[in-house]
Amino acid sequence: MGFPQRGGRGGGRGGGRGGSRGGFGGRSFGDGKGAGMSRGGRGGRGGDRGGRGGFRGGRGGGRGGFGGDRGGRGGRGGFGGGRGGRGGRGGFGGGRGGRGGRGGSRGGRGGRGGDMKGGDRVFVEEHDRFGGCFLQRGKNDALLTKSMAPGVAVYGEDTVKATVGDEQIEYRVWNPYRSKLGAAVVLGIGNIYMKPGAKVLYLGAASGTTVSHVSDLVGPEGRVYAVEFSPRSGRDLVGMAKKRTNVLPIVADARHPHKYRMVVPMVDVIFADVAQPDQARIVGVNAQYFLKNGGGFVISIKANCVDSTKEPDVVYDGEIE
Repeated sequence: MGFPQRGGRGGGRGGGRGGSRGGFGGRSFGDGKGAGMSRGGRGGRGGDRGGRGGFRGGRGGGRGGFGGDRGGRGGRGGFGGGRGGRGGRGGFGGGRGGRGGRGGSRGGRGGRGGDMKGGDRVFVEEHDRFGGCFLQRGKNDALLTKSMAPGVAVYGEDTVKATVGDEQIEYRVWNPYRSKLGAAVVLGIGNIYMKPGAKVLYLGAASGTTVSHVSDLVGPEGRVYAVEFSPRSGRDLVGMAKKRTNVLPIVADARHPHKYRMVVPMVDVIFADVAQPDQARIVGVNAQYFLKNGGGFVISIKANCVDSTKEPDVVYDGEIE
């Protein structure tokens, strides 16, 4: 029973550092002359397999050699490290190398997702009837406005980016299911009297969903005077206006325009979306104060708010008169 030094040297020739530790494996067996040397050689091969594992497999091989410290089973652990199996401590090292490989595979799946997104082609063109409005042509058509505050969403709307010359422009999708004015444009209303540079008095601005698109439409040269009665909605309106220099939020009652006459000049168009039975009268009073000669107005009539006992068509005709 001895611990021959030659067994350690033989292991060194088998697989670098792994083999030298294999010599200690022979010591663990205590099996006389040749057995220690034989097990040392097997430990060397485990180190070699760990090196071929690639990426972090080299480290796995080193651990395999150290596994030889436990004797013959340690040598087999080095061999198992090459296969990614368990075994000695070398097996654990090999396992980590394999997990690194799986990470690379997931990265490949992410790349395919990017290709799918990049495959969608979108074309943006100006609306032929309404200045300041644009149309998205492609897989999904949509009504757009050029954003006055790029990167800022008002109500979670989608955005479209297009390159014009050397400039990248961000457009906002005008959802007709969230905006009466947007729905009117999509359905082919005759005129909205709004265009770039226009001054607009907006009655019943609420939290600013449609006001934000009117702000985009009139552009930096235009102005939007947004009147909202509710303090709660008025806070949201003020928050939206902080990002848009062409919007003036006014928390006041549209039935009393004399209370805000000192901040609103003569305007080109009045848009009214107030849920009041005397909605037409409210528009008329504001027009007397603020509407220019030759100006226009757009009114959104809510039949149930005017008279819930009559048919909507009857209510519409009465309001128009």
